[in-house]
Amino acid sequence: MRSKYFCSLALVLGLFFVSSDGFASNEVQALRRFKEAIYEDPLLVMSNWNDPNSDPCDWTGIYCSPSKDHVIKINISASSIKGFLAPELGQITYLQELILHGNILIGTIPKEIGNLKNLKILDLGNNHLMGPIPAEIGSLSGIMIINLQSNGLTGKLPAELGNLKYLRELHIDRNRLQGSLLVAGASGYQSKVYSSNSSANIAGLCKSLKVADFSYNFFVGNIPKCLENLPRTSFQGNCMQNKDLKHRSSSQCANAQLVKTHGSPSAAPKHQSAQMVAKHHRASKPKWLLALEIVTGSMVGLLLLVALFSAVHRWNNRSTLIIPWKKSSSEKEKFTVYVDSEMLKDVSRLTRQELEVACEDFSNIIGLSADSQIYKGTLKGGSEIAVISLCVKEEDWTGYLELYFQREVADLARLNHENTAKLLGYCKEISPFTRMLVFEYASNGTLYEHLHYGEAALVSWARRMKIVIGIARGLKYLHMELDPPFTISELSSNAIYLTEDFTPKLVDFECWKTILARSEKNLRNISSHGSICVLPNGMESRYLDVSGNIYAFGILLLEIVSGRPPYCKDKGFLIEWVRQKQLSFSKHLKLSYFLLLFFHHLYQKLCYC
Repeated sequence: MRSKYFCSLALVLGLFFVSSDGFASNEVQALRRFKEAIYEDPLLVMSNWNDPNSDPCDWTGIYCSPSKDHVIKINISASSIKGFLAPELGQITYLQELILHGNILIGTIPKEIGNLKNLKILDLGNNHLMGPIPAEIGSLSGIMIINLQSNGLTGKLPAELGNLKYLRELHIDRNRLQGSLLVAGASGYQSKVYSSNSSANIAGLCKSLKVADFSYNFFVGNIPKCLENLPRTSFQGNCMQNKDLKHRSSSQCANAQLVKTHGSPSAAPKHQSAQMVAKHHRASKPKWLLALEIVTGSMVGLLLLVALFSAVHRWNNRSTLIIPWKKSSSEKEKFTVYVDSEMLKDVSRLTRQELEVACEDFSNIIGLSADSQIYKGTLKGGSEIAVISLCVKEEDWTGYLELYFQREVADLARLNHENTAKLLGYCKEISPFTRMLVFEYASNGTLYEHLHYGEAALVSWARRMKIVIGIARGLKYLHMELDPPFTISELSSNAIYLTEDFTPKLVDFECWKTILARSEKNLRNISSHGSICVLPNGMESRYLDVSGNIYAFGILLLEIVSGRPPYCKDKGFLIEWVRQKQLSFSKHLKLSYFLLLFFHHLYQKLCYC
């Protein structure tokens, strides 16, 4: 066994150091490490990186120097790749441009990025990166453009940013950054960077910076005077007090200071009252703007009156509490489907505008599929949420889809357990057509990510056991304690989200597939003369899937114990690998039999006792 391990290790190391003639082997190794850290490549943009004998200069997204001995540019943008930023990227020291915009990169920005002394452009915008901006980024002495917008970055701006005297563009909007922007001296300029433990000093940037965007963070204090006249500079959506800008609510700012920082609550900056802010805004507005607001307000008031009278008229002429769902512009549906308007009366309904603000214009995408997108956001009270939005056009939305959507919302609203994600509400609007579900957000990623990628691959056995027990208890609750029982549409390690203390949460993010599948099944049974829809027996439809959840739980146990994913292109299915081990090695038979007995006993003990 040991010799086999060392042979495999030697083979892997050999692949890392294969390179074309004259090409730096450490750069090839760094690229392969980066490829390893990318665990989802749906568009196969990195598929030609797998050939160990190919020239790295021919790989997609790789650009080399004229002599083809160094990598000078990496551009893999808008490719939906999902994974981590490998620290080994810092070994590509001749790199001038690193552009990974518009993907699903997670984890933190490695401090090794600071080793790229020749870097001119760093574009990691529109990803899912978290944690602080590393101070080592201030070592990029020749950097001209930094784009870190639309991530989940936290903490304060590093004072080392003031060292970047050639920086022209800085985009850090739509993150969760905090602190104040202070500039020493009345003139607003300072040659020597002044650093502080509590705030970033950006005086060194003022002479070179041409474009900057600090919007939609949690910055406090005053806007530096040297930045006020920069073109396209935006500070809106922060917690600042001295500008006539669109600010975050006081509750959001207070919660960010109390929850997101590790300091004492008393260290949070004091905010002006809403009345004082409003008074300041009114005093600072020009007369023409006040006149425009008065005219606009009058028009809006008239429209509201018209809408009110129309609503009263429609209400007085209503015929029943059970309303028919009618498609606006399609004649495909020749039958009537009745939807009970009382079905969701106990479930919180949120507006699209509320969710748009919470999710910062729906810019923070944390997951997507053919039929839905998942966004991360923060409600006014500070609660982090995951919003699932159905990708469907209004003309394709049928009465049966509406019926099953409401049924699914009511079904999800029943769940109330430590190991299941809680449904916080839903959104249903006609213009623009919207169907969304709002769940509580578990901030520690999925079980799949922790088992197979990054530093989290070293999950301790104690944590694995805690996760297994939590999943089993969640399934027991769903299968045995609910009437009718509830099942997860696609139970896998990607459907298990973890909290900070590694408590597992079962999340049914694939419920849209259940809705679509059930609707299509019923549509096939409708006669050409049409019929009235009757809700199916929820217990019957769900109970058939309980056995599937139990089987998926067994696969999960094998995945957690073995550390292997359920399926790999080069290794096949995990269950087949287990069967081959049983057939190939007689000494494994007893072990496998013991494991199966253990799994069966564990599930029975935790779920059906």
